[in-house]
Amino acid sequence: MQIVIIDDDRLVCISLKTILQSEPGITVAAIGTSGEDGIALYDKFHPDILLMDIQMKGIGGLAAGEQILSRYPKARVLFLTTFSDNEYIVKALRMGAKGYLIKQDIEALIPALRAVMSGQNVFGNEIVTRIPSLMQHEPAFCPEQFHLSAREGEIIELVAKGLNNKEIADTLFLSEGTVRNYLSALLDKLSLRDRTQLAIFYYRNQT
Repeated sequence: MQIVIIDDDRLVCISLKTILQSEPGITVAAIGTSGEDGIALYDKFHPDILLMDIQMKGIGGLAAGEQILSRYPKARVLFLTTFSDNEYIVKALRMGAKGYLIKQDIEALIPALRAVMSGQNVFGNEIVTRIPSLMQHEPAFCPEQFHLSAREGEIIELVAKGLNNKEIADTLFLSEGTVRNYLSALLDKLSLRDRTQLAIFYYRNQT
């Protein structure tokens, strides 16, 4: 796993590099201290994951991430910041970032990197539970855009709101088995791994 680290505090970059390279299978290809560095180093190394801060001088992490993902839609951009700011979280979610981590929870970093490499999103439990309220004023999800039925759209919406299978079944007057079947079919149809990815898919694709 090749990582590029971007943080405006060079000591943070060096500390993160030391931590990450102590783990088997992780290599830090380069470090940088600005959004401009993030763009240039991604162009140069095409790392497996770009680990980037948000608030930096010049081009910030969010703007750099947007530029990178517009050019490389499959790029894995993972934000690591001290700020659990609602606006930042929504922007990261919208642009297609693979995750949003808080620096204070540094013990979660290496498991998060491995999770991203396995295809998961890592917004953290505390952040995921806030997403429905953060997005409540956003436009609606259109299931037809993804060749989904209205019922499938309803189920995705309820998953995104945090309901479990029993609650979904009660809301839609279905059996829990039917809900499980719908969820299994939706994950397969959309090539998603789990409920968290389904919820993130819902919020990313509102129009």
